Amino acid sequence: MDGLFGSTSWLYIILVGFFVGLFGRFFMPGNNRMGCLLTIVLGIVGALVAGWFGQYMGWYAPGEPAGFIGATLGAIAVLAILRLFSGGKR
Repeated sequence: MDGLFGSTSWLYIILVGFFVGLFGRFFMPGNNRMGCLLTIVLGIVGALVAGWFGQYMGWYAPGEPAGFIGATLGAIAVLAILRLFSGGKR
């Protein structure tokens, strides 16, 4: 399997990235105000983070894409890091 999420089709990557981003925003508590484009980017970045971390831990072989649950956990981690550094209103 080549490519992100096991596909090289950009439409497939964008669609799955959108759903991963939605799930990541749903499971991360708080106000996550962002549009569709940033939700897609969040899902794709979450999948990249999960794939990198999974390879580092030995869960994925090099070139093997992260699973949907791993990508969602990666999206949650990215949201947590963004919230940590953004220092929103208190």
